[in-house]
Order: sequence, then C-alpha cells, then structure tokens
Amino acid sequence: MKKCSDIMTRDVVTSTQEATIVDVAQLMKDADIGPILIVDNETSNTLVGIVTDRDIVLKVIAEGQDARTTRVGEVMSKKLVTCRADDDVDVAMKAMAQFQLRRIPVVEDNMRLVGIISQADLATRVDAPEKTGEVVKEISQENT
Repeated sequence: MKKCSDIMTRDVVTSTQEATIVDVAQLMKDADIGPILIVDNETSNTLVGIVTDRDIVLKVIAEGQDARTTRVGEVMSKKLVTCRADDDVDVAMKAMAQFQLRRIPVVEDNMRLVGIISQADLATRVDAPEKTGEVVKEISQENT
C-alpha cells in the first residue's frame, strides 16, 4: 500500500493567523483553491488551523464581519484531522470518510506541515478505484 507521502500534494498554499480574510481570499483566488492551511509562521511551518471558502461565507460574510479587518485566526477551524507522511493511504482514506473531509493535511513531528491529500489525489494517485469510490461516497453523504 502507498504511503500518504506518495500521493500528497507537496506545494501547499499557507498563511498565518494574522492575515486578514481578504488576504486569504486573494490566495484562494490566485491558486484556484478552497482551503488555506494556517501555520504559526513560515519558518517552522507548524499547522495550527485551516480556513475554507465556506468558513469565510458562514463566519465572516453571513455574520456581517469586515473581511478587511477580520483575522484568519478568528474564523479558522482549529480542530484538525491529519495524517502522518509515513501513514498508509488507508489511514487518510478512513479519516476522510469518517469525518466527511474532502482534504486532509499531512504532517510530520510536532505538526510540521508537509503536504495535503485531496479527493482528487485519491482518485488519480491510488490504484484502488472501488475503495476510492466508497470514500468519496462517504465524504459526500449528508448528515442525517
């Protein structure tokens, strides 16, 4: 079985908690992505949160917050589900299905960010179409 490090995307777009919502929204636009991983600083690259386009809509825009002054640290998700670079891909797939996540950060010791695995990575880099299909189906199910 492949390891998470074998299929992860290594070129991850990050920001810090001090950035404004406008800053991360611009990163999302420029990179054409929905999530931005939040690190404590660019040197240590320690993962501390994640902010998504959905977070921005629900926690900033819908609440009438000012996106120019609201800091990412105020709205980012801090409860993170991650996998380790040396974990089998199965670990990531199970976590994504269990928590209905479309992406999962990959970390090393001390939560040092090294990559991210998305549904697309599973679909294109894992040679297990039935298993991958089942994970995607579980991720997409609505909670009832």
